[in-house]
Amino acid sequence: MAPRTLAETALSSLRERLTGEAVAPADPGYDDVRTVFNGMIDRRPALVLLCESGADVSHAVRFARDHDLEIAVRGGGHSVAGMSATEGGLVVDLRRMHSVIVNPAHRTARVGGGATMSHLDRATQPHALATTGGRASTTGVGGFTLGGGSGWLERKFGLACDNLLAAEVVTADGETVHASADDHPELFWALHGGGGNFGVATALTLRLHPLPAMSMAMLFLLPENAGEALRTYRDFAEAAPDEIGGAIICLTAPPEPFVPDRLVGRLVCALLVTCAGPESELRRLAAPLLALPREAEIVAELPYADLQCMLDDPPGMRNYWSAEYLTAFPDDAVRVYAALADTMPVPSGSQHIMFPMGGAVARGGGDHPVPWRSAPWAVHPFGVWENPADDGRARGWVRGVRAAMRPWALDAVYLNFIGAEGEDRVIAAFGEENYRRLAAVKARYDPDNVFRLNHNIRPTAPAAPAAV
Repeated sequence: MAPRTLAETALSSLRERLTGEAVAPADPGYDDVRTVFNGMIDRRPALVLLCESGADVSHAVRFARDHDLEIAVRGGGHSVAGMSATEGGLVVDLRRMHSVIVNPAHRTARVGGGATMSHLDRATQPHALATTGGRASTTGVGGFTLGGGSGWLERKFGLACDNLLAAEVVTADGETVHASADDHPELFWALHGGGGNFGVATALTLRLHPLPAMSMAMLFLLPENAGEALRTYRDFAEAAPDEIGGAIICLTAPPEPFVPDRLVGRLVCALLVTCAGPESELRRLAAPLLALPREAEIVAELPYADLQCMLDDPPGMRNYWSAEYLTAFPDDAVRVYAALADTMPVPSGSQHIMFPMGGAVARGGGDHPVPWRSAPWAVHPFGVWENPADDGRARGWVRGVRAAMRPWALDAVYLNFIGAEGEDRVIAAFGEENYRRLAAVKARYDPDNVFRLNHNIRPTAPAAPAAV
């Protein structure tokens, strides 16, 4: 379907009001700005607004509403389900709004709505400060944080949303509100996991933490020799202090200097340990793992911002992800998890991941609408491939992992890790009580469900009190 054509006079008037740029289908660069991270998504919006200020975002929202255009919001990250794209609608593109202002004295950062983890981490690194970010440098800070925010530092510093101090949000009527614990507190609560349902977050203020050193170890094992090692890793992670994070990752061995040629292109099982501390501390704490037989290894102290780049996957690949959050990871579940690696697409960029949770994740958050934080483990089948002919196989593998791990799973799930899996999955992700409260917030700030290209929360007014 061809994108809708906007009246030239209306578009010209909009362009006069913008400090950014409005890109229509006939304009140079249109295909570049409409292309999203997931190569499976190919949509043609009527207009892409490359915003440079909160005022631009307000103009964009009002223009879209005046012209009955569906709104997609692009913060600059992944949006694996393609929610930052629209067919025939308007894309509010924040990628030019990527400034990061660090206040080292107050240990805070004000982050533009289009910033990625790379922007944030490179800005905080010189001050030996950091906050929980995603597990890739290309993740968008805004969508990541508003969806909850799970990353390598979460066991030490909590989820990203636990470190959210304030947000500037353009609501569905084009107005800007400041949300914090004192201003619009119910909206502020909803921004701790409720995603982009309530408006366009043009800036976030995040709490930073001292991080003078960071280190990591990655061990590669052949899958057929990994059974005992997986159980060792599980026992190690469940007893580890908060400084320790990491993952079990079954993946195609990459052509890296530390990887022997005989492994490149083959399925391997990687045991990754991250440490919010120096290499000496990592080696001491991870001694049981470093004693395991392995095919290859890398152990290093490195800046956190560099660690964030290690598992970047390139844009333009075909992506299909999902997740389950587990109540436990017993021996039976370990065996099932290990067997599922044999069905994943190899060679490809796909990763069969198991994350240890716990620590500050489980302890924190107050009443934030992220019930999955109680899970000690998360399994994340991360399908990434290039050839469309592999679509069925890759999707089937992801769905198969979910189904096989369900006996140990919660209903709640981190929505940033999944694609479009239906309204029931969204409600289960929050739990019914949280969902009802979120729906009431949605009804106040977006009663017409203008911001619906997301893991959508339908606006529902709270029930009237019973007559006495």
